[in-house]
Amino acid sequence: MTAEPIDTDKDGNQITIADIFSDPTNIADEVDLLINFKKLYTFINESLDEREKQIISKRYGLNTGNGGAVKAMTQREVAAHLKISRSYVSRIEKRALMKLKDRFDGKK
Repeated sequence: MTAEPIDTDKDGNQITIADIFSDPTNIADEVDLLINFKKLYTFINESLDEREKQIISKRYGLNTGNGGAVKAMTQREVAAHLKISRSYVSRIEKRALMKLKDRFDGKK
């Protein structure tokens, strides 16, 4: 019944009820994404020190509740904002990402 054409679009293609009501997003994927976002914010708050939180939030545009950024910044922009070297930002970012990866992998 839902595969029967009910109209045509501007290009003359047939439209069915299923075309109108189909949801292009997979609900399971959406739920999984939300769960992982919650885990990420929990892991950031539990595993990272204040400097690491600042850098990760600014680099990836995360709002971690402690001066988090709204837009993602480059390492150079973060370095200028925090008045430290870009290479130091890189080292801190790498260390913080490894901590978060370990948490997602269940290592800590």
